[in-house]
Amino acid sequence: MTRQIKTNCPRDCYDGCGIVVEVRDHGRHRVLGDPDHPVSRGKLCSKCAVAYNGVWQDPGARLQFPLKRVGAKGGTAFVRISWAEALDTVAARMQDAMASHGPQSILHTHYSGTLSLLGFLFPNRLFNFLGASEVDPDSICNAAGHVAWSLLYGSSIQGFDPRTARDTHCILVWGANPSHSAPHAHEHWLNETLGKVIVVDPLRTETAAAADLHLQPRPGTDAALAFGLLHCLRLMGHFDDAYIAAHTVGYDEIAADIDRATPAWTEAQTGVPAADLHTAAAIYGAGPSLLWCGQGLQRQATGGNVMRAIGLLPALTGNIGKPGAGFCYLNITPVFAGIDLAWLGGAALAPREITKVSHMELAARLERPDEFKVFFSWNTNPLASAPEQARLRAALQRPDLFMVVSDLFMTDSARFADIVLPAASFLEYDDLTFSYFHLIMGAQAKVGEPLGESLPNAEIFRRLATALGLREPALHEPDRALLDAMMAQMNTGYDFDELKRRGHFTLGDSAAPWYADQVFETPSGRIEIASAQAEVMGLPRTPQPWADVPPPDGQFRFLTPASKWRMNDSYANDPHIVERSGPAALHVNPRDASRIGVRDGEPPAVDRAYRRQRPARDRAVVQGPLADAGRHADERELRAQRPQRRHGRQHQRPLHAGQRGPRDLRFARVDCRS
Repeated sequence: MTRQIKTNCPRDCYDGCGIVVEVRDHGRHRVLGDPDHPVSRGKLCSKCAVAYNGVWQDPGARLQFPLKRVGAKGGTAFVRISWAEALDTVAARMQDAMASHGPQSILHTHYSGTLSLLGFLFPNRLFNFLGASEVDPDSICNAAGHVAWSLLYGSSIQGFDPRTARDTHCILVWGANPSHSAPHAHEHWLNETLGKVIVVDPLRTETAAAADLHLQPRPGTDAALAFGLLHCLRLMGHFDDAYIAAHTVGYDEIAADIDRATPAWTEAQTGVPAADLHTAAAIYGAGPSLLWCGQGLQRQATGGNVMRAIGLLPALTGNIGKPGAGFCYLNITPVFAGIDLAWLGGAALAPREITKVSHMELAARLERPDEFKVFFSWNTNPLASAPEQARLRAALQRPDLFMVVSDLFMTDSARFADIVLPAASFLEYDDLTFSYFHLIMGAQAKVGEPLGESLPNAEIFRRLATALGLREPALHEPDRALLDAMMAQMNTGYDFDELKRRGHFTLGDSAAPWYADQVFETPSGRIEIASAQAEVMGLPRTPQPWADVPPPDGQFRFLTPASKWRMNDSYANDPHIVERSGPAALHVNPRDASRIGVRDGEPPAVDRAYRRQRPARDRAVVQGPLADAGRHADERELRAQRPQRRHGRQHQRPLHAGQRGPRDLRFARVDCRS
């Protein structure tokens, strides 16, 4: 016997797909795309379609019971223990650390292993209540972009509503790879727009290959390219002088920089032909136009400046606040729906300002024996994502550092833990999901019982609060009460059970008209091209037309774009995905290969982990960098897979608890009633 249950994908992805699970009495359930969902349309991406039907339901791969390490840190020697022993052990070490070194000696790290709201945010309540230290989540991912667009626009989390694409003349995708990071947006949203699609990317990704125009700059030259486009836009008469005068401040401070960014200068700096620059400016300038900036774009040394420079395009052409126009970095949909994320994560429970640690300094900070005594990792795998891996692994060998990991699988990080706590998967508890691109909220419906003794994130931390002897009611609030409260905050007119029956809902009946009033959450209430806040932070007052100096001869910049089969390290333990993604490899532009004397099949000397790999010639890679293969298709694959276009308050990131955002910022609330 089988029956169907609607649920939604909680992965860290723009799409936020709907799912239908065929629940079977015996054997594995069948996880499919929801045909009624406007994004998934009955099909899951290559990653989830394999992993959710594979390793996610594999009892042999999942952590099912609490474990205690009995061997060396980083090894595989663990023994099964009871939940009572595990939580009592963790609680005792946390209490010892607080007594001897204060609550700030407990450091927890978390991110987006799941983005369902309870699993993602509720555990913060315990750490906030204790006053524990936190690894700043976004410092590994998108913090520079958030700061940059908060300086420029006052918000980085309220972008265009994708539904407005029906009215656009142009979609400019800059530094995003939807084919691998938002595959349904690549297949449907971009493919079905009546407007032209321009992609800016140093790699010829599948999305770039399918675009009407691909600009392929050298890595690190995005800001120079933005100023070159602005130069052409102004010469073509596409600047909106009235809009600039009424709604921006500081244009006069960058006018000379735009003057100097001639097509010839821009081509010399970026490698983008002047003719392509003119074509792109003509398409974007005709408007209305949309600008979508990816998160990978700002993961470079001057990423914040890059984002501020690119953000000038809609500001100076008036492509804001009207149908078919706008800019997007992220859409934090739960905020627009009315959910108080600071409440959910317990921001108000903190007895003092929380100590923050950047991922960039995590290894160095953990080396210090007197600063942190307990390291708690949940919803993330720092030993697959944090920088300075060798240094970090050495720091985690400290005998006095007690480490706890909560996860679904025995990850790299879990092998260094003293106690491992098994977490339930999204198929095993109720929750709420969202897309951070489309304005869609979904129900995560429990399909079956957790494997073994694994528990949902929220329940793990409720039990830990009990083991710590904490009586604060907010630490023990049950899932159903939290879900009911969030449903009431969204004012949908129905309860969570009805949402599970429906599967999802879209915010509003039509595209949200963000910034139609042309009011921005900056100190001036305008778009701040010149920013006094930036100066206080030690940043340039205005965006700069910078371009990175090319690496010395014989050296290459290493690019690691999104994988078609993995989501960072997630899914890398599924045997079918391992087989399909293949071994690690490098791609190099043929001209670079000829210049350094590399021929296909000959292993040159490549430093560090890739020294035994054989770079393959690939025109999909612009001259200058090496690219991690297996992460993008080669040119022959791109031609084969190219789809046919079917025309028919400052620096707040309220997605993360501990930051008071949703109630302090001016957001347009969307009516969720149906």
